[in-house]
Amino acid sequence: MADRHRTRRHSHLTGRDAKRAIVRIFLAALLTWCAGTMAAAGADLYRAKVTVTGQGEANRIFGFGACLEDVLIKVSGAQKLGGDQRLAAYKSKAKDFVIGFSYRDQFFGKPIRDEQGTRDRPYDLTVEFEESKIDDILKTLGLKPWLSHRPRLAVFAAMEQGVRNYIVTADGTQSDLQRDALLAAADKRGMDIVLPGTAALAKSNMSGAELRTAPFPALAPIAAEQGGEVVLVGRLVWDDRDLGWATQWQMDWGGRTHRWQIRGITFDEAFRRGIGSAAQILSGNGDPVARSSSAAGSKLH
Repeated sequence: MADRHRTRRHSHLTGRDAKRAIVRIFLAALLTWCAGTMAAAGADLYRAKVTVTGQGEANRIFGFGACLEDVLIKVSGAQKLGGDQRLAAYKSKAKDFVIGFSYRDQFFGKPIRDEQGTRDRPYDLTVEFEESKIDDILKTLGLKPWLSHRPRLAVFAAMEQGVRNYIVTADGTQSDLQRDALLAAADKRGMDIVLPGTAALAKSNMSGAELRTAPFPALAPIAAEQGGEVVLVGRLVWDDRDLGWATQWQMDWGGRTHRWQIRGITFDEAFRRGIGSAAQILSGNGDPVARSSSAAGSKLH
């Protein structure tokens, strides 16, 4: 009897130990996956893409410089680096910071149109930079990499052009172009975004007109449903005089409301500025500045 009791007890302990071992293996695998995901996300910050014509060296060098500026903005979260004159010296020798690059033919599968084969074809040039060298450049500029958690933005963007008035959604066909532009802007600035669904907006009786005056608490449930952590509201109004979009952005962060605006630009650029400026605030790099298509204005609070 005693032997059988000891055997049952031994079997029970063995089973419990086995369960513990399985849990440890699961946790180790989860931690490894998370570490790998974070490493991949970090590596993406040091990678940028630009469109160039052909694969010639001159255009490639130009592309390296453009990608360097994008990476410095993306890694630091500092939108204010865009067009900064201090970057000229670094962009002129951007090749020294590159560890790899690749091309993707945008016209892949289409007939070649010129006698040389690739001269007039557009390519996506993807460039990867050495992390330590990018970090060193940021240090000399008085900035640092933004490697902590980046809140997911729930973007509510209202478009107004004449009688047309709508919100850019995740699934509506009316805003296909704007949705693609927002996602591209988020990728360019190293941010994760979500857009509201048409059903969620209808359920909340939210339209472009209501979005103008909607309090942020009213948008929070829609944002949370999509996994958004911070609400970013934008209003883009077409201006025939400027032949561009007048945009206003608003976001609550750090215990206060941040507002900024820009005029006379395409909606692609408006989305890049909107998401980039939100990243600048979230990363602790200060408030964005109000700009027109030709000149900078004063800070908005």
